Amino acid sequence: MQAAAPLPGDDSAASLVTTGLAKIGLVLRHEAWQERTETGLTPTQSQILALLGARGGPATLGELAAELGVSAPTASDSVAALAAKGLVSKARGRTLAIALTASGRREAERAARWPDVLLAAVEALSPEEQAVFLRGLTTMIRVLQDQGRIPLARMCATCSFFRPNVHDDPERPHHCAYADVAFGDRQLRLDCADWRAPDAKEETR
Repeated sequence: MQAAAPLPGDDSAASLVTTGLAKIGLVLRHEAWQERTETGLTPTQSQILALLGARGGPATLGELAAELGVSAPTASDSVAALAAKGLVSKARGRTLAIALTASGRREAERAARWPDVLLAAVEALSPEEQAVFLRGLTTMIRVLQDQGRIPLARMCATCSFFRPNVHDDPERPHHCAYADVAFGDRQLRLDCADWRAPDAKEETR
């Protein structure tokens, strides 16, 4: 059953957090369209550049659409526009591989940067507050993924290498089996290039 929307005047913690996130969403949307004015790129085109930059290599059209949570036609139109601008190249083999050009890599670095206004707001939090906030965001993202509302993110909480709370050190309770290191909540990643999906046996444990 879907939870009822918060009533006007509802001052529960969940309602206040939801209202706060909505206001941050407005800032992100404004910054995205401001960026479009400056670069001529739509938010989806900028996201494709940032994603290719983070991958460090080419991607198929299907991979881009799946990771961004957009339809194949939307991804195809965006890639075509980026190719026309000379920011990506398309190589056809068994599948169509989309890669950044030299100018695309420069634009990808710009697209991957968080808006200064948002970064400054996060940096106003103490290290402890940032760690708690990151842990909460990770939980929320995983719930939304389980509901099928957002694409699967390459984050620690859904990675087969992640071993949560296996160490006694409260500062570094988690373990990454890929890097073989202990780490804490402040090092939780929401998008890791070394992420690997758990297999069916791991998911049913």
